[in-house]
Amino acid sequence: MRRYPALVLTSLTALVALTACGEAGSSGTEAPASAAAGAGCAPVAGDGLVALTDDKALQNTDNIVAAINKDAAKPDVVAALDKVAASLDTPKLIGLNKAVDTDRKTPAVAAQEFATANNVTAGIAKGAGGAITIGAANFSENQILGELYKIALTAAGYTVKVQQIGNRELYQPALEKGEIQVVPEYAATMAEFLNGKANGEGAAPAAAPDIDKTMAALKPLGEKYNIVFGVPSAAQDQNAFAVTTAFAEKYGVKTLSDLAAKCSGSATVLAGPPECPQRPQCQAGLIKVYNFQAGSFSSLDAGGPQTKNGLRTGTVSVGLVFSSDSALAAS
Repeated sequence: MRRYPALVLTSLTALVALTACGEAGSSGTEAPASAAAGAGCAPVAGDGLVALTDDKALQNTDNIVAAINKDAAKPDVVAALDKVAASLDTPKLIGLNKAVDTDRKTPAVAAQEFATANNVTAGIAKGAGGAITIGAANFSENQILGELYKIALTAAGYTVKVQQIGNRELYQPALEKGEIQVVPEYAATMAEFLNGKANGEGAAPAAAPDIDKTMAALKPLGEKYNIVFGVPSAAQDQNAFAVTTAFAEKYGVKTLSDLAAKCSGSATVLAGPPECPQRPQCQAGLIKVYNFQAGSFSSLDAGGPQTKNGLRTGTVSVGLVFSSDSALAAS
């Protein structure tokens, strides 16, 4: 079950999955009429993919953060989980995803190798001990994070198991009640989920492009549901827009501002899920924040094989991916 973090909907009914919106293909929305007047940038085939820098902060901050049942959030538990957070950044998270998705290691093996190489357990103090259940979703990144949490909490003296969980509507009440004690979460997505639950479908957005603002909104929302949060990691899994490295080199683009300035025009093909054209963190946001005008929109998937294949084969100029995708590792 994959997250679509920045295609976020505040409606609780839309948040029945771990994703923050419906799955690719759930919407039949069409691309807004293009105002592109320039020549644009035709797709350039290539194997390497690179995410363009979001230099005007279109995306909300979906940093990895530990969500902890309040009754289980003893200082030694929080400190151990914060040690994991301190060890991670987005390039390292990409590497962990590559270890599992490409190199075919198990999440447990990838996590142990990372923990050893990065001294994750160094300095973790032994606590009171006891049993802790970590909930991890059924996609590799979240499973890796669950295994990293297990390593850190085991070093703190706890007996730990990692249990597969379902969607947020199911596991959030279990976390609230203490039936599971810890879940690897995503700050902006969790903030919007709890915001919709607490304040209703029409609530003003809680998440922001600044992690401090997102956490300032998330923490009091968590308190309503007996959940506290650790220190957010520098690692983020959020929407990003990728091009091939060959495209970036040919047109001289490194940022989304570069893309807008150099590649707005008829030859540029933007790809993403069907709902992308109307979403504020997808095509609609690219137009509003960057004044990026694609010549056409290709309805594919959200950071999945269709979009990445379109980039690599030269049918797509720029496509929606996730910032921690293992396909970005080579870049």
